[in-house]
Amino acid sequence: MKISIKRSISGSDHKTINRCLSCGTTENLGRRRYCSIDCRRNLRYTLDVRTGLLKALNTRYATFYFTDMVIIMDVLPFGSKEIFSFIYPRSNGKKPAEDYCSMSDMLGNEWWAEKNRTHKHYRASLHILEKARRNDPTFCSVTPPEIKTPAVKKASLMHLKLGKSDLNSPELERTIKRAFRFQVKKHHPDLGGDTDTFRKIHQAYLELISWAENPSYLKRRGFPDRWFYDGYKNRWLQPAPHLKK
Repeated sequence: MKISIKRSISGSDHKTINRCLSCGTTENLGRRRYCSIDCRRNLRYTLDVRTGLLKALNTRYATFYFTDMVIIMDVLPFGSKEIFSFIYPRSNGKKPAEDYCSMSDMLGNEWWAEKNRTHKHYRASLHILEKARRNDPTFCSVTPPEIKTPAVKKASLMHLKLGKSDLNSPELERTIKRAFRFQVKKHHPDLGGDTDTFRKIHQAYLELISWAENPSYLKRRGFPDRWFYDGYKNRWLQPAPHLKK
């Protein structure tokens, strides 16, 4: 079976409704990104145990995502300027992880058949890549952006009633001090507040002021809506959180 159906994925396909990033369900999801931890782990395990095909294709980066109609795996091999998109139709009643198994197993079997026929690794890889739709990197990038999140304790922000977006303020120290003074008025022991709560507020203030003077960040590479494969580490990463503007 040749995977070469037309690609009909555009910005209009992204609905505002929240869907599980592992199975696509919308039931009882609320604001969560996954319907359950097990669902997320199942897809990640499925992707990780089938990295052999990606290694055979000399993959530098890859992404996996899906719609109601298809699953898509975009592959960027080392040294290539083209992205190879494998698009596989969804099966009724099956989850994306199951459809990915079918696609990966089918391609893997074809790779081995060609390898046994030609006794050439690279010919088997070319044979598989010929089944993909070729795209210019400007059309669908699989080179992940670097995502930075402040390395700050959530508890420190919570005690001063600040959000992570406040850490982007051009007047950060003033913002922290203003928030601290506001909480002091509510929780200082001399004003009838709880001593333990005030101690936590003061500690949070010291930690945030120290961070403002020498900010540090947690860095990772990935996409907000796609599972991302890093060929340097031979592992899949779950979609990165959306950054709030």
